[in-house]
Amino acid sequence: MSEQKKAEKIVGVKGMNDILPADAPLWELFENTVHSVLKSYGFQQIRTPIVEPTALFARGLGAVTDIVEKEMYSFTDSMNGDQLTLRPENTAGVVRAALEHNLTYDGPKRLWYVGPMFRHERPQRGRYRQFHQVGAEAVGFTGPDVDAELIMMCQRLWDDLGLSDIRLELNSIGNAEERNKHRVDLIAYFEQHKELLDTDAQRRLHANPLRILDTKNPTMQEMVNAAPKLLDYLGEESRAHFEGVQKILNHNNIPFTINPRLVRGMDYYNRTVFEWVTDQLGSQGTVCGGGRYDPLIEMFGGKPTPACGFAMGVERILELMKASGEQYAPNQCDVYVVHQGEAAQLQSFVLAERLRTAGLDVVLHCASANGGGSFKAQMKRADGSGAAFAVIIGEDEVTANTAVVKHLRAEEGAEQNQVSVEFDAVVDYVVDQIVGHGHDHDHDHDHVHYHP
Repeated sequence: MSEQKKAEKIVGVKGMNDILPADAPLWELFENTVHSVLKSYGFQQIRTPIVEPTALFARGLGAVTDIVEKEMYSFTDSMNGDQLTLRPENTAGVVRAALEHNLTYDGPKRLWYVGPMFRHERPQRGRYRQFHQVGAEAVGFTGPDVDAELIMMCQRLWDDLGLSDIRLELNSIGNAEERNKHRVDLIAYFEQHKELLDTDAQRRLHANPLRILDTKNPTMQEMVNAAPKLLDYLGEESRAHFEGVQKILNHNNIPFTINPRLVRGMDYYNRTVFEWVTDQLGSQGTVCGGGRYDPLIEMFGGKPTPACGFAMGVERILELMKASGEQYAPNQCDVYVVHQGEAAQLQSFVLAERLRTAGLDVVLHCASANGGGSFKAQMKRADGSGAAFAVIIGEDEVTANTAVVKHLRAEEGAEQNQVSVEFDAVVDYVVDQIVGHGHDHDHDHDHVHYHP
């Protein structure tokens, strides 16, 4: 009989990355910090589907944007013919949900989300086809105060994550009427310098000329810098709103730079726009972008409702966290349970469950494909697990109704780094050691809830 052909190995989709266990502590630290910071400002979490009607993004983002034109993962539902899209961003989805479920009927809402987004673009550092964003949307607020609050909330998050090399850029893009006046003059200006426009700029010239201001093409920089500035076209209300944001930020010592070239490709933005940028990530220097989008809910068929928000790229922020030099410990357990023999194994399950009931993280040694069942091999794994203690049960311990507790992190030469403890007293002993000696642990052992 001929040998079966070896199955071909399947690998992941390019630009859609696995998050492996070694990376999990960093993700958890970031997500827990985000949850804590946003909750402290009164924001509530909202979770929306990753698949939405294609029309939601075509209407919200604008048909003439890079996202809608060439980056969306869109498909026809084979069951009913619906046109669907994997979300490329989540502001449109959150607003759709707020409108569909009438979330603002009893007043404005502060909402936040976290999750994967999808864009079909060339993968590079900090830019992936499946990427993750955290975003906040303040729906129903009119004044510059909530714009400033969102910015200050970002600053608090950077501080809590220990990130210092992130700076704030600020601009106002006014309202539609002001942008239209500016647009006419901007097109006229660019047409006078048409020979300097690259292919992208020529394509955008009449469809979305504001985006030309955002070009990274070095040969266009000098010409673009001299283009008409939207700030000069702001009316009294837009100017007062922008000054109100700056006043609050200045009063709270939040440094910023006004960048007149900071614009938005999405049709729904107005007035305040802002970005948090860094020089540490090469060309992908924006880690968070946001602004006001008062027209969006009305564009989706709702009553005129003001709103403001931001979205930040999680992978980019994690890159900065790694670059900051802080050490992020791998996932650790408190106790590793070692056993030998069938009776000892049964006792180990009982003890492991009691330790978990007390609020401890416990790994119970289980049989594996590559062996490692000897006491020596198990103790090696216990040491590698990061556990503070190994609890050991063998035939002698079963007979004596005891367990051996070994301090895996005891200082060299320390006395009593291994003790024999009555089986029913093991949990109290281990908890007392962890609480009394300040071993690092995620749970709050002031609230140990062990019941024998």
